[in-house]
Amino acid sequence: MPEGGKWDKTSEFWTFTLNHTTMAILGADKSARVSTEGLLADATLLSCCDITINTYISSLAANDFVTTYYAALNTARESIASFYMEATTMADGKSLPVILYNGNIIEGPTAMQTMFKDKMPESHYEVQGYDCHVLNTHYVPQDTQSAKAETGKNMVILVIISGQVKYGDIETKLNTSRGFSETVVLVPNPAAVGNGRGKPVKDWLIQSQNFRLVH
Repeated sequence: MPEGGKWDKTSEFWTFTLNHTTMAILGADKSARVSTEGLLADATLLSCCDITINTYISSLAANDFVTTYYAALNTARESIASFYMEATTMADGKSLPVILYNGNIIEGPTAMQTMFKDKMPESHYEVQGYDCHVLNTHYVPQDTQSAKAETGKNMVILVIISGQVKYGDIETKLNTSRGFSETVVLVPNPAAVGNGRGKPVKDWLIQSQNFRLVH
């Protein structure tokens, strides 16, 4: 069973392949369905279909990220930096997060936000499809304790996105439309672990990102 699923924009459901057959579908409303039986259920269904908690949580994380991040690029650019992990330098000297935008290295979340606010034209991003895969199930952020394994909140998640972006006046025809592809690695937000009913925070943050415009 692969750790991930694929988003189908037409049906608006995540699909999972079990034993080479599409057996289960996870909707954006966090409900689950078995396509062959038309049933609605919750996490119990995930168990009987052999869908792991990692698959379930990673799919929800990818859906939440894609929904909120591109909306921020469109209309809330002052919040862009909040989608990234805090800038840090690893023991090997490597700086995180790693941000590549169309081949250019962006020096951290604040620089990314400033670029969009001050230099980028009005834009509208439309995601047309995305996949997610779990890269690591034992991730522990520096200077923190790991979340309990059964919560699925100790993973590193790869999200691969494709879509269209329009630059310019979106309400008229005075804009340029381009395709884009983007690869993002998400890690747990240390502030969200054990947050309980405290101030809402993002559960997942960008550790690395590679955005490319395509023809």
